[in-house]
Amino acid sequence: MDYSDTELDVRGLKCPLPILRTKKALAAMQSGQVLKVLATDPSAVKDFEAFTRQTGHEMISSTTGEGEELVFLLRRK
Repeated sequence: MDYSDTELDVRGLKCPLPILRTKKALAAMQSGQVLKVLATDPSAVKDFEAFTRQTGHEMISSTTGEGEELVFLLRRK
């Protein structure tokens, strides 16, 4: 079930770029909107967990997509 308002593709990028681009994308969104992030950096799971803890945004889900792809659904606070 994909109910994101916006999608951000950071596949192929390494830390800290996925988090920096996600932060920028969330800043442009309204409170309560959902951002779908596609990433391939294996450290992204820990990075996004720390990011949501520090910023107060909600991680709705963190799943593995096709191949090495990671899919995160984040709700803007």
